Amino acid sequence: MRITDIKTKRILNSLYTKYNIKESSKDPVWNLNVLPSDSDIEIAAFIISCYSYGNVTQINSFVSKVFEFAGYGLHDFVRKFGKTGRGSAEKVNFAYRFNTTMDFILLLEAIKRTVREYGSLKNLFLEGYDRSHSNIIPALEKFTKYLRGSVTGSKTFGYLVPDASDGSACKRLNLFLRWMVRKDNVDYGLWSGEIDKSKLLMPVDIHVYRQSQKLKLVKRKTCDLKYAVELTEKLKEFDPDDPVKYDFALCHLGMEA
Repeated sequence: MRITDIKTKRILNSLYTKYNIKESSKDPVWNLNVLPSDSDIEIAAFIISCYSYGNVTQINSFVSKVFEFAGYGLHDFVRKFGKTGRGSAEKVNFAYRFNTTMDFILLLEAIKRTVREYGSLKNLFLEGYDRSHSNIIPALEKFTKYLRGSVTGSKTFGYLVPDASDGSACKRLNLFLRWMVRKDNVDYGLWSGEIDKSKLLMPVDIHVYRQSQKLKLVKRKTCDLKYAVELTEKLKEFDPDDPVKYDFALCHLGMEA
């Protein structure tokens, strides 16, 4: 390892130690702490990750509205979601930045269809997951194809659940997977026994992008899926088994900059 890489590894590990402390910030992930079961956490984590754009205050305010509407038993709520729920959601108004109330309803219905057919979001993801693959991109493509497959009549739903095959960075989907697969003070690791964390991809948002450029981790300038892959491969030089562990620290360092 080059001297510059040794220094970078020290910086990254120092940042990980500093930031990966339980409830060290107002990150949306802490909303999951109030939920009663793993099945509720899985569904809530997916909803929260889909809406994790904008500032943290906006995100947490939206999550509070979801919990007020659905309660903390998200699994049962989604499983029983129907016409009455649609009407109630329309009255509450779940418009959030680029997304409409109908997008929120369509997301709940997509999750409901998944739970009924596969039993959980995890089981759907595992349908496309193969440990022999170099990363989770093939599984992510099948995962998003299914979730988007039943959705019609919305031009903005794709912003909540992007098509993983179109080359976008899929930051929020990769964030959800980080929460579900990794296990430490921040991440829940509910899927850790079945998905290899070394196959995850970095969730690249503007903060991670800027910090990775500042640390000269990636030469590529376009923030897309190729960037996420290149960044992840570079971070594997510092921790081949868990490259995505640096995401939370890089993101929050960037938020403070």
